[in-house]
Amino acid sequence: MRHAETVTFGGGGLDRAEDLRRHPDRLAALPARTLPLWRGKPLMDAARTGLALVDDAVVAHAGQPILLGRIDGAAVFARDVSALTVDGETEGLGAFLDPTEQTLPGMPDGSAFAELRAVMTRLSPLDAELAATARGAVEWHRTHGFCANCGHRTEVEKAGWARACPACGRHHFPRTDPVVIMLVTRGDRALLGRSPHWPEGFFSCLAGFMEPGETMEAAVRREVWEETGVKVGAVRYLASQPWPFPASLMLGAHGEAVSDEIAIDPEEIAEAIWIDRTEMMDVFAGTHPRLGPPRDGAIAHFLLREWLADRLD
Repeated sequence: MRHAETVTFGGGGLDRAEDLRRHPDRLAALPARTLPLWRGKPLMDAARTGLALVDDAVVAHAGQPILLGRIDGAAVFARDVSALTVDGETEGLGAFLDPTEQTLPGMPDGSAFAELRAVMTRLSPLDAELAATARGAVEWHRTHGFCANCGHRTEVEKAGWARACPACGRHHFPRTDPVVIMLVTRGDRALLGRSPHWPEGFFSCLAGFMEPGETMEAAVRREVWEETGVKVGAVRYLASQPWPFPASLMLGAHGEAVSDEIAIDPEEIAEAIWIDRTEMMDVFAGTHPRLGPPRDGAIAHFLLREWLADRLD
């Protein structure tokens, strides 16, 4: 696909410095910068257009350092500072799109912790990759402190990229869960769906988790049929997007429907509709009487926009 790496969180070119993970002495010799995160929110600069990195010594008392990579000769870490007391709003904290911001004494002037989904389109590709990596890694450590094999508390290794169990010797590594997200078309129409938990008027491409032993193509066909009763024939890969909410890799695909009758599974989806290109142009222009566009920065928005522009090849 022509513009595959222009998806948000893709194409940042981060040097992940895997060699430093295995050599703590070399890592310790580098200057260190840190991206603090509070409840998964990265620290943003005063303009809210970039990340606010701080000297590691400022937050060395809070959170486990996780090496994100190497930038301009410095090691860049993430630290979870959720245990620290912050100032700011709490109304709407943790909402579908959390609008709140929090501040922490000692951080750069004007900086604040902000919901990544709210600011992701303002970030440079490198900052977006850093933020996605940090959020995913921090969340994995938060939820995987004990060995899945024997239940013993695990210890951090490889600069934050592994946890080892001292009781049974099992090693654990950060998880990424593959999810298929599909632009399903039939002629000049695209198939959209709305989750039961989404606001009215919010429609997007269909998506679902892949299962063990399943190809991407098979997952696309299964998920579309399960949710809408529509059968899909040819499937091809388009682009991918890391989606750290909490730990997915979205595999964008184009599926060609061979049927168009919709019969939804209400346990899977609230509503599904076919929409033609003319209507979709109104959706993106904000003039459609019922539908709003998928969230800017999400791969669904990207896939639908590329379809409208005839840039899928």
